Amino acid sequence: EVQLVESGGGLVQAGGSLKLSCAASGFTFDDYTIVWFRQAPGKEREGVSCINNSDGSSSYADSVKGRFTISSGNAKNTVYLQMNRLQPEDTAVYFCAAAVVGCTYYQDYGMDYWGKGTLVTVSS
Repeated sequence: EVQLVESGGGLVQAGGSLKLSCAASGFTFDDYTIVWFRQAPGKEREGVSCINNSDGSSSYADSVKGRFTISSGNAKNTVYLQMNRLQPEDTAVYFCAAAVVGCTYYQDYGMDYWGKGTLVTVSS
């Protein structure tokens, strides 16, 4: 059974930090790209950051560049999203998802698997 399980969300004050985890199972992790998405109330879902586990390449949305860092490793089959200098506009449900294509192509290809999300709330 394929699973993507997010954790690490919570309430934090503006300027603070959180580290999200995405634990994957049921598929060949190293062959997949993992993308962190977020969806704020009333807004469309947006891709935040991406990491290609096959070559280690990564990318970030302009809105989080320089504040968020995506990484893969430490615990087996887990991707992390370190979020620093959080702002109220970062408040959203954060999802991780997996695709068999790289970071350049997932927006056209779509995602193969999705997690259920973890809520991040940043207070001002």
